Amino acid sequence: MLHALAFAAGVAIIALVLLDAFETIVLPRRVTRPFRLTTLFYRITWKPWRLLAQAIPASRRRETFLGFFGPLSLILLLATWALGLVLGFAILYWAFGLKIASVENGGAVTFWDGLYMSGTTFFTLGLGDLLPKTAGAKFLAVLECALGLGFLGLVIGYLPVIYEAFSSRERKIALLDARAGSPPTASEVLRRAIRAGNAPEVVSLLREFEDWAADILESHISYPVLCLYRSQHDNQSWLAALTTILDVSALVMVGVEGIPPQQARLTFAMARHAVVDLTQIFNTPPVRDGADRLSIEKLDAFRESLRLQGVVLREDADANKELTRLRETYEPHAKALAKFLLLTLPPFRPDKPRKDNWQTSAWKQMEGSAAMTITEDHF
Repeated sequence: MLHALAFAAGVAIIALVLLDAFETIVLPRRVTRPFRLTTLFYRITWKPWRLLAQAIPASRRRETFLGFFGPLSLILLLATWALGLVLGFAILYWAFGLKIASVENGGAVTFWDGLYMSGTTFFTLGLGDLLPKTAGAKFLAVLECALGLGFLGLVIGYLPVIYEAFSSRERKIALLDARAGSPPTASEVLRRAIRAGNAPEVVSLLREFEDWAADILESHISYPVLCLYRSQHDNQSWLAALTTILDVSALVMVGVEGIPPQQARLTFAMARHAVVDLTQIFNTPPVRDGADRLSIEKLDAFRESLRLQGVVLREDADANKELTRLRETYEPHAKALAKFLLLTLPPFRPDKPRKDNWQTSAWKQMEGSAAMTITEDHF
């Protein structure tokens, strides 16, 4: 009976790991998923990591610490899969009572020896100090070796896909630097385009980031670990960029003089789709409380500041209601993701003038040189 239970446990462990790896790497195309080992893994590891990060007072060190989690968790997940397969086969060796010859004494081996053989077989070390004697043991050894080679191939193919998706995401975020500021805000997108006499630039930007939002929807649902990868700059993130695009789209849909709303509607639909589906991936319910990003007082000041820059927003009561309605469709989901991932949502308008990332340089600070100063007139 004990050997039968062990056999069932070994088969279950192997099947669970293989199914989880298949759904994560080969078939990662579903928003809602049943119980998965990967989901459990990230629930167990992310919460304590997040608590440790919250205990770090300095924001830059906290971001650096959080930045380690995405790549490190990916390595640990692969190691967990490998360990699960090795353990499952070791249990099968023991459950069958299959004989394994030892080079040293030729006698029967213990479970720990079986675990050692399972590890050397899975990683195809071929040391030869433990050898399968029966047909059943030989079959399991060949099967485990084949799975080990297949696992290695999946890992080799999996990592480039992850980093290509990350690189593509970050390239688009970098494009917002000169167009929307650092961190990006909706007011800067509108102000810089109108100030330069190039209102159609906003439409082009929304069209470009409609495609980007679709890429985010596809890649981050397929590979949720990408959501945990931080951007290279502390004041930028994929969620901040996505929220800014939603903010701009909502404002243009309500009414911005000189900018047609058709493209804004398309971009808003795609960007909202992405942010809502990603909350389902992490099972994070919408957050409807907390600070209002654009209260009536802030909205009045927001409109006034843009009017001084030549940007005219629609100001009637119906416009206020429509803007509030649109914001309620995406802000609670963005707040939920920001809370879960320890990311900061951008304001509609920067609280104070800030230099863009491309305008700053660590060398300037270190050398004290009089580098060229680029002012707002350049936009």
